[in-house]
Amino acid sequence: MKTIGRYSYDEFVQTVTSFHGYPAPGLIIGGFMVDLALSRMPEGILMDAVSETTTCLPDAIQLLTPCTVGNGWLKVINLGRFALSLYEKYEGEGVRVYLDPARLERWPEIRTWLYKLKPKREQDTERLLAEIREAGRDLCSVQDIRIEPRHLGKRSRGAVGDCPSCGEPYPLRDGGVCRGCQGEAPYLPSEHRPDDDRHPQPRLRSVPAVEAVGKHALHDMTRIVPGESKGPAFLRGQQISVGDLCRLQQMGRNSIYVLEENELSEDWVHEDEAAKAFAAAMAGQGIACPTTPREGRVNLVAERDGLLVVDTSRLLRFNSIPGVICASRRTHTLVTEGRAVAATRAIPLFLPRGDFLQARAVLNGAPLFQVLPLRPAKVGILITGSKNWGQRSWIPGSFPTTGWPSRPPLPR
Repeated sequence: MKTIGRYSYDEFVQTVTSFHGYPAPGLIIGGFMVDLALSRMPEGILMDAVSETTTCLPDAIQLLTPCTVGNGWLKVINLGRFALSLYEKYEGEGVRVYLDPARLERWPEIRTWLYKLKPKREQDTERLLAEIREAGRDLCSVQDIRIEPRHLGKRSRGAVGDCPSCGEPYPLRDGGVCRGCQGEAPYLPSEHRPDDDRHPQPRLRSVPAVEAVGKHALHDMTRIVPGESKGPAFLRGQQISVGDLCRLQQMGRNSIYVLEENELSEDWVHEDEAAKAFAAAMAGQGIACPTTPREGRVNLVAERDGLLVVDTSRLLRFNSIPGVICASRRTHTLVTEGRAVAATRAIPLFLPRGDFLQARAVLNGAPLFQVLPLRPAKVGILITGSKNWGQRSWIPGSFPTTGWPSRPPLPR
């Protein structure tokens, strides 16, 4: 009677059915593979395991050995091969078992299942399971292996902290915010963000313009003259004088925010600091960005003539984060030196630090914008032989003045 580990064949099929939901052929074959690997391993040693596929084999390993994904003793390295390995935990010596195609000649239904020669609904499941039961370990071959040192041992999660964006614990080695808040979460955004309640806008205090004399502006203030001009009339940090009161009133600024009346914690990032940090991370080769924002915005400017290349997927992720924005020209557009190609800013005057760190995490690794140089055109004359059109030569440094030569008439 065939056995798989501590189970009889029938007991193992019942266990697979209750654990996996149905008697999966791959999991039953995987049971024979694990059983064969265990028979080649010394007794009384600490083992780890590797599955080379995400399908079925990890479940077989977890059913028949102490190695699980949860305890870290099972590593799933998806190489797309139906194979598994057991090895000594510290030295890495062990065995690899794989489904050997050379052994499938006697088992046509198993071959059909493995190579997907028929749709699943057309396969003969009863015959397939009968062949698996009869074949057992004979389907597999074994190799002696040694695991690379970088795969040995269990990697520590390292220090853990609370994500400043979502508030949940995460390994700090993943960056300023957790990987979910970096855009790797598989969920669609909800209409209500839980952190909206945790991060209300700061309570800023404005003062009447006459009381602002001698104090410093908290942000740039824009003046618009319809049809003539638009720009900052007062800059962040500028001291308000008596002579400025009339101009403030003409701008409709009867009360303003000043630095001296607003003390903010480190939980908030001013729009200028946010814009400077975003622009510096976005700019790649051929891109310049001013160090001083204007009206909370930083423009990215082409440093040379060339082709603008935009990382559109990461730009979309960046613009999906609340409170930040970046607008740009289309990718693969020709631009000239000195031309603005993009602009970025924080939308509120003060951005929650969690959102700031989340936006920075999206920008880590590579720039969003580059201006690639254009290659100079080759110049020369194309000379063609009159007898054989296929024989051509190129004289560098010359340029045809009458266009490319036409094909000569065919000989009569």
